Amino acid sequence: MDYGSIIKEQREELNFIEKKENIILRENLESGIKALKYPNILAVLGIRRCGKSVFSFLLAKNKKFGYINFDDERLLGIKTKDLDEILKEFYKFDENIEFIILDEIQNVKGWELFANRLRRTKKIILTGSNSNLLSGELATHLTGRHSDIMLFPFSFKEFLKFKKFKENSVYTTKEKALILNFLEEYLESGGFPEIQKFGKQILSGIYDDILFKDILLRHKIKKIEELRKLSKYLITNSGKEFSYSKTAKMLSVKHVSTISKWTKFLENAFLVFELERFDFKLKKQFVAPKKIYCIDSGLINTIGFKFSEDKGRIMENVIAVELKRRTQKNKQEIFYWKNHQQNEVDFIIKKEKKIQQLIQASYINSKEEIKERETKSLIKASKALNCNNLLVITWNYETKKTIKKQKINFIPLWKWLTKK
Repeated sequence: MDYGSIIKEQREELNFIEKKENIILRENLESGIKALKYPNILAVLGIRRCGKSVFSFLLAKNKKFGYINFDDERLLGIKTKDLDEILKEFYKFDENIEFIILDEIQNVKGWELFANRLRRTKKIILTGSNSNLLSGELATHLTGRHSDIMLFPFSFKEFLKFKKFKENSVYTTKEKALILNFLEEYLESGGFPEIQKFGKQILSGIYDDILFKDILLRHKIKKIEELRKLSKYLITNSGKEFSYSKTAKMLSVKHVSTISKWTKFLENAFLVFELERFDFKLKKQFVAPKKIYCIDSGLINTIGFKFSEDKGRIMENVIAVELKRRTQKNKQEIFYWKNHQQNEVDFIIKKEKKIQQLIQASYINSKEEIKERETKSLIKASKALNCNNLLVITWNYETKKTIKKQKINFIPLWKWLTKK
């Protein structure tokens, strides 16, 4: 196989993207640069097509580096022994290479020892569309010698940056209206970078690639239709409670363990993620129904329900993803809360043993639209969990209220998404 031609073509494609496309610096780029200060392995993990290749290129572009993307049909079935041939081709381009980027490396079986050998003299950037990339043999060999960054589709701040909207500390009425228009677009179309170039229709293709390449093919699943139904069901019911047993009955899947296993596959491919119901007793927490969220609101609108049908649930999903993004950095945990009286709080932020914040998502624009059941649930949870940091994220309403001696902050979604 002519690896030299493939490497050259892929490199030219990256150079073309940098010159011709609107490339923005992602929020966690600085973290990646710091992680590569010394010979090391940096794994950039995230859902397919969220920008991992360009992110990796930006980390190394001012250095001497070799790049290859294994998600190329010409490299299908490549063996570990062929990786040394690829390394030789890198050295033909430049014998003083400092960085090596192995893009979508999970497609090469047994790549771990090759990466472990290289990292002794080079700075290695791996990208992968599966959260298990760093498990198994690599983790055994690399204790304390690797870092990982999870990359998401664009955050709203990144979306605004892509749209060339200049962030300020204070906004005029006209600027606020423009931000709300951008927020409507973001909630409807989502944050996959390629949407900005090809339009929302590309989402169906991205979704099919994730199901086929990252789940069906990778895990050799034969019950294709059942898996597709489960995926669509979870995405459609984003933000709702679900249990494996009820889902198995509804989809006529014989074994509950199959639903559990398939859901984990979807989660490992970064398509969805679960939130557990918080309880001080871990046993109750494990057996309680979970909530499911989709990694991107555009996928919900393409695969599941429509944006116009339920803006409140789309809004809640965007908040869940943003919390997932923030808590990755801050080493926090996210849960939801519900008591026996069915009082519910959408999000609980916990760090170590302390509950740091309680958050409700509510599609309200004015004082009159405040729902008593939501503030009542916040106050109940505040007492039960000993937390007084109460927040309601609204569509476009801002105030501070004291209800039953509890202070509650109300903040518009756009402001919460853009604040540091």
